[in-house]
Amino acid sequence: MRKESLEQRLQEIAQSLAQYEHALALLGLGSAGVETERMDEFSDLDFFVIVQAGCKAEFLNDLSWLDSICPIAYHFANSADGYKLLFADGIFCEMAIFELEELHSAIYSAGRILWKRPQVPAEIAIPAVKNSPILHDPEWLIGEAVTNLYVGMARDLRGEKLSAMRFIQYYAVDRLVELTELIEPAQGCFKDEFSAERRFEMHHPLTCAQLPDFMQGYKHNPESALAILDFLELHFSVNPAMSQAIRSYCR
Repeated sequence: MRKESLEQRLQEIAQSLAQYEHALALLGLGSAGVETERMDEFSDLDFFVIVQAGCKAEFLNDLSWLDSICPIAYHFANSADGYKLLFADGIFCEMAIFELEELHSAIYSAGRILWKRPQVPAEIAIPAVKNSPILHDPEWLIGEAVTNLYVGMARDLRGEKLSAMRFIQYYAVDRLVELTELIEPAQGCFKDEFSAERRFEMHHPLTCAQLPDFMQGYKHNPESALAILDFLELHFSVNPAMSQAIRSYCR
């Protein structure tokens, strides 16, 4: 899907909304917002539709304002505010509908106004509520990662391999992703304030090269745990007793 096709679809949505008197604005987010440089053939369209007070249900319950542009092949309500949907031509969207007052408490990244009525303030593009990601103390992250490995290996030995995989190859790796910023500061731009793993490969290429060792799959929990532990010990101070206990389980 070419970038031009995605931009055209956004303009088509704006033109459709303009025909509805209760529609107030269309706000593009993510690569459909202020980060259009990263829009590519794999991008979906994230957007907010802003409507008059009391009119939210009208747009949620009747999607003809979208279906009239291109038939909707699939959609489901992923929240009380909107849908994930696939147009028949392959364009995928994540959208939400808000009344103007609701934006005051909504959490979102800065967006791009694609269309608005004159009375709508341009300030809607900037969230009133700033997202404040939780910044964990490095010692907490190390402690969580190490204890995730220990609990995961205990469950692996018990035969609970799915649960073990989650603790080792997901939870511990999540903590490692947060720690990476201390080892290999992010390169480039477009950091996602809501999801640290987004574009991790571009931001942290050296650590990324080791990810296959950290996540070797359902049948390789011990090997994954040892690779993660080796990485943690190389870059941080790990409690010797915990390290020995994990290695004992891995053997």
